[in-house]
Amino acid sequence: MSFPWAEHYTPKHPFMRWMDDRLPLPRLVYNALGPGYPVPRNLNYFWNFGVLAGTALVIQIITGIVLAMHYVSYGPAAFDSVEHIMRNVNQGWFIRYAHANGASFFFVAMYIHIFRNLYYGSYKAPREMVWMIGLVIFLLAMATAFMGYVLPWGQMSFWGAKVITGLFGAIPFVGDALQTWLLGGFAPDNPTLTRFFSLHYLLPFVILGAVFLHIWALHIPGSGNPTGVDVKSPQDTVPFHPYYTAKDGFGLGIFLIAFAIMVFFAPNYLGHADNYIPADPLATPALIVPEWYFWPFYAILRAFTVDFIISAKLWGVIAMFGSIILLFFLPWLDPSPVRSANYRPRYRQFFWIWVFAVLVLGYCGGAPAEEPYVMISQIATAYYFAHFLIILPILSRIEKTLPLPSSISESVLHGEDQEAVPFGLENDGAEPKPAA
Repeated sequence: MSFPWAEHYTPKHPFMRWMDDRLPLPRLVYNALGPGYPVPRNLNYFWNFGVLAGTALVIQIITGIVLAMHYVSYGPAAFDSVEHIMRNVNQGWFIRYAHANGASFFFVAMYIHIFRNLYYGSYKAPREMVWMIGLVIFLLAMATAFMGYVLPWGQMSFWGAKVITGLFGAIPFVGDALQTWLLGGFAPDNPTLTRFFSLHYLLPFVILGAVFLHIWALHIPGSGNPTGVDVKSPQDTVPFHPYYTAKDGFGLGIFLIAFAIMVFFAPNYLGHADNYIPADPLATPALIVPEWYFWPFYAILRAFTVDFIISAKLWGVIAMFGSIILLFFLPWLDPSPVRSANYRPRYRQFFWIWVFAVLVLGYCGGAPAEEPYVMISQIATAYYFAHFLIILPILSRIEKTLPLPSSISESVLHGEDQEAVPFGLENDGAEPKPAA
């Protein structure tokens, strides 16, 4: 974001000036993460989770590189190599547990980051591209996590690969061929491990490149803020460093403490006991479930139980992928001129109902595919899609919103609790209240 009041960076040291003239890395860092990047002064701690997700990604890449030095992507040797890492490699248990739990922390940060964007309307113009690149990162992370879950080659890894890749078999005409291509054969086996290991190693670096695009796209319109009001003057902003580097540093400290507690005291809490049993194609687990961060989408997949025109399985596949693809169109499904839910009381109510529906889907996704979980999943799935396709388009046209502050500075000095009035009538000649 280019502000006329932003400070122009000129390195003081001769070597840094020489470097900046030939490879402007100092200028890039200064303008992207330093005092050269003005940020809205009213950001709260929900804006920390982008940095936390980036930190978790770096942890995943570093630990993944070390694990790849000892992992063997071949049949029963894959399971044995994981046990070798745990028992014989120096600090191998720590690296493996950090990698396994780091994936969960990455998705926790990413989900909160997405929910924050939905609550504060960060997907609206002019940040549509920032939102869509973030969704691409989310899809890449899901693909990477799924393939990583297969690599230990335990019971849940094998049957998870069989069930999830079997979904592609429901696609008409090309489904069987696509499933065979993904597996490298007619069932999960050595070719599956080889190609999944290759892609699992490669995709985090693709995600890292997408993160740079995400940050680049963000710096063009600049960061959003809880009011949804655009930056209008220097009083609305503060330099990113030291104000938000300190704030992010505090959040990062809390994040790493929680991460350390999980790795050292409850490393297997989020895992599945069946994955410590070697893969056996002849022994089906009593309950086949993916990792917890896939549960909402797994519940949507299983919510379709009746064949109608096409098979229920294909309906489930369409709905599962559609639940994410739908989010790409959200900037146009919600045309309300007010961004933040702080000033949209009706939207705020429906948003929390939607969050509850997602949590219910998550619970049902980890439960057996039986009643009442299937029926509850169907109700929650119906609301999930109705929220975006029916409620938001109607609500954005009939909702009475709260008056927006004239600037970010005003929202900071005067507070944000005001009575609801129709949007467009909030500035009907009334003078703003003086600062307290």
